[in-house]
Amino acid sequence: QVQLVESGGGLVQAGGSLRLSCAASGLPFSNYDMGWFRQAPRKEREFVAFISGNGRSTYYADSVKDRFTISRDNAKNTVYLQMNSLKPEDTANYYCASKSGAYIVLPLAYNYWGQGTQVTVSS
Repeated sequence: QVQLVESGGGLVQAGGSLRLSCAASGLPFSNYDMGWFRQAPRKEREFVAFISGNGRSTYYADSVKDRFTISRDNAKNTVYLQMNSLKPEDTANYYCASKSGAYIVLPLAYNYWGQGTQVTVSS
């Protein structure tokens, strides 16, 4: 049984930082590319960041480039999202997911999802 469990969300002031974690179990973690997505109320789920299975390749949405950093520790079966210079528009529920399909930015390309962790950025 595959499980992805996110943690690290919370309330932070604009300009602050948070580090999200996603602990995976039940799958050969290093074989899976991973992604972070987010969804704000009344909005579509949107791509945030991607990392390849070996950690050598990353890709970011333009809206978070140079502020967020995705990384992974395959020995710990965990993927991280370091979020700096947070803005109120970053407020959303953040999800990690394992990638099985071809398109990095599309939710449909990801097969397993966590339950999400809420990030709220106050102005």
